[in-house]
Amino acid sequence: MHLTRIRLNTARPGARRLLASPQSLHAAVMASFPHLLPTEGTAQGPRVLWRIDHNARAEVLLYIVSPDRPDLTHLVEQAGWPAAHSSGTPGWHTRPYAPFLDRLAQGDTFAFRLTANPVHHIRRKDGEPTKVTAHLTPNHQMNWLLKPERQERAGFRINEKPHDQRLLPAGLTDRHHPHHGDRYTLTVRDERTLSFAKSRDTRPARHQVKVVTVTYDGHLTVTDPQALRRTLTQGIGRAKAYGCGLMTLAPVLTG
Repeated sequence: MHLTRIRLNTARPGARRLLASPQSLHAAVMASFPHLLPTEGTAQGPRVLWRIDHNARAEVLLYIVSPDRPDLTHLVEQAGWPAAHSSGTPGWHTRPYAPFLDRLAQGDTFAFRLTANPVHHIRRKDGEPTKVTAHLTPNHQMNWLLKPERQERAGFRINEKPHDQRLLPAGLTDRHHPHHGDRYTLTVRDERTLSFAKSRDTRPARHQVKVVTVTYDGHLTVTDPQALRRTLTQGIGRAKAYGCGLMTLAPVLTG
């Protein structure tokens, strides 16, 4: 497994085109692997995951987790700084991911980031099939990740804040839905609605695909190292082909 990072040059039209189209960006990511067929991957093994981090207007990073080492030459030429790089400094950074994954142990604590597509299934009328619908409020989006069964399946537990650091009490929303207040070291931000045609034929409006994505930042504790390795290499939730599901970990900064 490999973890790759590349900064995109948002001043270039090629980068802006890729950022405006998750389908095009997915195709560009998959084109980085000459021996990999452009498929969705499988649920049984590692797959190619990617995520865009909009850290600032001029700092947009693309992260990729993949079984093979990527060649991002085409991305540098289209959306990077090709004149500033050489064979020794190709314009992206790739490092082996397996040593970090192998060191994961129960009880380890990390900061994490995840861009995901939080959804639920609803049935509007009796007898109708259920429909996948996006969560649209921060409270519901947060609860999606806080579901105990989701955390257990993913191999981690989101950390709680000490009582003296909680600024908001738990309670009910105006629609009488429970909320956790400021209990967890978890924030939800950067909600985006991606809208695009599923195929090249963009004429019928009903064929437009809408994907709501949000970014989670927080702290977690490892509860099941093997399950967390699977999460980090296979992703969480839906819409993985559109930049969702990739979780990354980092040391917790203190002080």
